[in-house]
Amino acid sequence: METLNMVMPVILYMLTSILIVILIILGIKLIRTVDKFNDLADNVTKKVNTLNGFFGLIDTVTDKVSFLSDRLVDSITSLISRIFTKKDKRKDDNNE
Repeated sequence: METLNMVMPVILYMLTSILIVILIILGIKLIRTVDKFNDLADNVTKKVNTLNGFFGLIDTVTDKVSFLSDRLVDSITSLISRIFTKKDKRKDDNNE
């Protein structure tokens, strides 16, 4: 029993030391992985920011094309409505 009382703390100290070393190694690997992920996230952010200007240009062009097409449709619609209203007035004038 006395030997067990002397050996058991030594075994526990050794296992604790091994566990601490393993945790330190895992912590270092975790830190490296997080650093790699941060570098990747920064790289993606830079690439997205470079594309923001391009998408802004596309948005502006799309807005202008939409505005021009709306104006064109409005002009054609008003022209057609004028033509039909003139024909209706002529028919009414002839009937009287």
